[in-house]
Amino acid sequence: MSLRFSLYLDLIRWSRPAGWLLLLWPSLSALWIAAGGFPGWHLITVFTLGTVLMRSAGCCINDVADREFDKHVKRTAQRPVTSGKVSVREALWVGALLALLAFALVLTTNEATVLWSIAALAVTLMYPYAKRYVSMPQAVLGVAFSFGIPMAFAAVQGRVPLLAWLLLLGNLFWVLAYDTEYAMVDRDDDLRIGMKTSAITLGRWDVPAVLSFYLVQLAIWSWVIVPQPNAWAWWLGVVVVLAQVVWHASLIKDRTREGCFKAFRANHWVGFTLFVAVVLGMV
Repeated sequence: MSLRFSLYLDLIRWSRPAGWLLLLWPSLSALWIAAGGFPGWHLITVFTLGTVLMRSAGCCINDVADREFDKHVKRTAQRPVTSGKVSVREALWVGALLALLAFALVLTTNEATVLWSIAALAVTLMYPYAKRYVSMPQAVLGVAFSFGIPMAFAAVQGRVPLLAWLLLLGNLFWVLAYDTEYAMVDRDDDLRIGMKTSAITLGRWDVPAVLSFYLVQLAIWSWVIVPQPNAWAWWLGVVVVLAQVVWHASLIKDRTREGCFKAFRANHWVGFTLFVAVVLGMV
């Protein structure tokens, strides 16, 4: 029993929280912006637990969809579903249970949030298969990983204004940046098995593109966030993020697996920095 539970924890990447943190910080930032300050413990709890649950469910779905491809990739060959330690049926049941728990949390909010959560689930289910047909599947992931933003506005305001969509657009560019770094880790394997990724599509322009994606995200968010009460806090956050981007550039410039993976895993600090800047700006 304990061995089975350990396999399930591995299935949902429990030991690697960077994945759900990448979803959490933009969602919490959106909650603060939508509320004009502290949004209340209920919504913070719903979005934090919901993010962990849905990211975990997404891992189950992704591993089932990619199990035949993952066998040929060094980094993913030993994942529970790919290695056969967890069956496809088991993984789908675990994913369904986690998604239902997340939906139960959403039901404690309002009708608008419930409706948007259904759209978010649809995009989440679509992403694993986009890698077969879309040359930049990271853009699809960008939408999926940014859907906490319109849901946050729906939960606070009962509607999704233009501001939410602009924040989503900016966040999409951040996802493009860090998931291209992630794709650069597996580029050789993906080329061999015919998988489509932004790292392959961008080719030798991958590094400048990643840096540009970071800058576009900062530009869009700065445009919509600067009117907040304490703009100095936001600009301080931007300076700290730019320092991180310079560090990322040094990590990915030689396109080594180790450097690119390290850059990807450090991205949650970018999200955390911007979240802190938003919170301080609302004080």
